[in-house]
Amino acid sequence: MTALLGPAEIRGLAAELNVRPTKKLGQNFVHDPNTVRRIVDLAGVGPDDVVLEVGPGLGSLTLGLLAAGARVVAVEIDPVLAERLPLTIAERAPEVADRLTVLTADALRVRASDFELAPTSMVANLPYNVAVPVVLTLLAELPSLRRGMVMVQTEVADRMAAGPGSRIYGVPSVKLAWYGNARKVAAVPRAVFWPVPNVDSALVSFERGELLSTVDRVALFAIVDAAFSQRRKTLRAALATWAGSADRAGELLATAGIDPKTRGEQLTVHDFVRIAVAAGQA
Repeated sequence: MTALLGPAEIRGLAAELNVRPTKKLGQNFVHDPNTVRRIVDLAGVGPDDVVLEVGPGLGSLTLGLLAAGARVVAVEIDPVLAERLPLTIAERAPEVADRLTVLTADALRVRASDFELAPTSMVANLPYNVAVPVVLTLLAELPSLRRGMVMVQTEVADRMAAGPGSRIYGVPSVKLAWYGNARKVAAVPRAVFWPVPNVDSALVSFERGELLSTVDRVALFAIVDAAFSQRRKTLRAALATWAGSADRAGELLATAGIDPKTRGEQLTVHDFVRIAVAAGQA
């Protein structure tokens, strides 16, 4: 069995590298092997998967993913951590070291051409401040990415998986729904991290579905952004700038079969697609 990293190993590696976890990079390292095994098990990855791991840090989750038989492409923005990761794997699990590739890069800037093997799944402990942009960026850039399991702040997890009519339903909910289905899977206790964060965490899974229509993604997302930019306003008012005027927004909504007095949080992603189609952006 692969030797996973525990609290002593995590602190030892951090001391060796003179790494002081920073809030700026959202660095909270998982040091509990049982939590790592649970995440890998819930993600359901195996030998047929090329897993994209964003922010592998000191390698806790990386070791667990490799132990499951997956190939792992780890994208790490910190050059010190990126350089050490292959050595950690070689030391602790030499039999799987050849299945790891490390890219020293910002996950918000990677492109499909950066990957020799197209990732099929994403499993990551994501920095809380960029979790949603990272997931949406990678889904847009990597059509090979079919599913994922990410650990994020609980409040972010709730927003990612929220449905229409919910107080927390918003831009992340709709945009993720365009790609497929997202759901909150499980809570993760604070005690499994070092340093201990001052927020709760949760796992969110997503699975890419069939695109809802030929509607242009950029055009659709512009409508979504406009609809939620002023949550208390009716759609007729909220979409006025986007449409050119409140009257034009009202006409488009009527064409789409949507009451202009409705608010954005009441619409499904299918409703937003209908607005885009009415505006001739399909």
